[in-house]
Amino acid sequence: SGQSDVSLKLSELEKALTATLLERDALVEQLDAEKEALLGAKSRLTSVEAALAQALLSRDELRTQLTDASLERGNLEARLQAVEIALSEMRSERDALQSTLENTESSKKDLAERLADAESRLALALAESQSLKESLGDKAELREQLAAALAAKLAAEQAVASQMDEADQRAALLAAANEALSREEAKSAESQRQVAALNEQIAALRAQLGSLQAILDEARQRDEQAQVEITNLGTQLNTALARVAAEQRERARLEEEERKRLEAEAKELARYRSDFFGKLRDILGNREGVKIVGDRFVFSSEVLFEPASADLAADGKDQIAHVASILKDVADEIPAEIDWVLRVDGHTDNTPLSGTGRYRDNWELSQARALAVVRFMTEELQFPPDRLAATGFGEYRPIATGDSPEALAQNRRIELKLTER
Repeated sequence: SGQSDVSLKLSELEKALTATLLERDALVEQLDAEKEALLGAKSRLTSVEAALAQALLSRDELRTQLTDASLERGNLEARLQAVEIALSEMRSERDALQSTLENTESSKKDLAERLADAESRLALALAESQSLKESLGDKAELREQLAAALAAKLAAEQAVASQMDEADQRAALLAAANEALSREEAKSAESQRQVAALNEQIAALRAQLGSLQAILDEARQRDEQAQVEITNLGTQLNTALARVAAEQRERARLEEEERKRLEAEAKELARYRSDFFGKLRDILGNREGVKIVGDRFVFSSEVLFEPASADLAADGKDQIAHVASILKDVADEIPAEIDWVLRVDGHTDNTPLSGTGRYRDNWELSQARALAVVRFMTEELQFPPDRLAATGFGEYRPIATGDSPEALAQNRRIELKLTER
């Protein structure tokens, strides 16, 4: 009953350990996934921050360009205003010159009329002079009248010439004023074109700034989302780490319990193994070709088999039957929770086989001999097959060195070892 309770508890512990290990593996996978997601989020955050920094730099550059363009537009508008004021003044001056020119033209016309009148009067005076000359013959008076008429004519001509010179000067001034006005108007038109171009540039910059601001807003939103995601992932990671730590502690506890259990079983099995080999030593220890080496019971192959054969000899069957009988007695005392097995190991020397016989090489021969012992124990001695294991090692685990007949004989052997699975 006590052994049954121990077996039941052991089974429950093994199931709990298996479930814990499975859950641990799932948690490790989840932890790896969350770590990968966290790394991805951090990478995306780095990209967003880099894009945000670049966008901020571009925004600052656009703002600088916009400020410079606004200042330049202000300067051009001031220059345009100054040009327009100058144009207004020049237009006023031109209008004044035009009025003066018109007055001069009127004066010219008046002087021309006066000149024509003077010439008419001169002609009349000449006619009168001729008439007087004819009628009176007074040359002195005639000369005086003629001189007065000539003086009046000269004065009229000089006045007309003076008026003509002044009019020409005013006309030249007016032409110069019109030319300067045309140049200033051209400058004004160019300034207006520059202002219009600057207005278009400023509008484009403002549109770019608006688009960039939208990008910045989106980048900030993505940054905030990434920060929230990183925070959530960090929380999940901490939770997963805490769960993994708890599972690792539980696993360590279970492993420690299992280690202690296995140590106890190993000690107990060692005791039964000691009993088993002690009884074997008492029964078979003095027989030739049979010896106990540590925890192994060693039969010389010559005791069990014919050369190059895997068929058990009659004497070999007797020896194996003694071993099986003793082991059955000992096995009844071994607790059920100790999962023991009798391992049958076949070994050969390094003398190669011809390859034309039943076995191709020493490896096949060693396996066949170990299997022959196991089949004999299960089929003829009714030994539990789940407590047996047949293994062939060929020539590759010698216990003696050299090629002497004695060394080769020691290496040809069957070893029995009571152990756990």
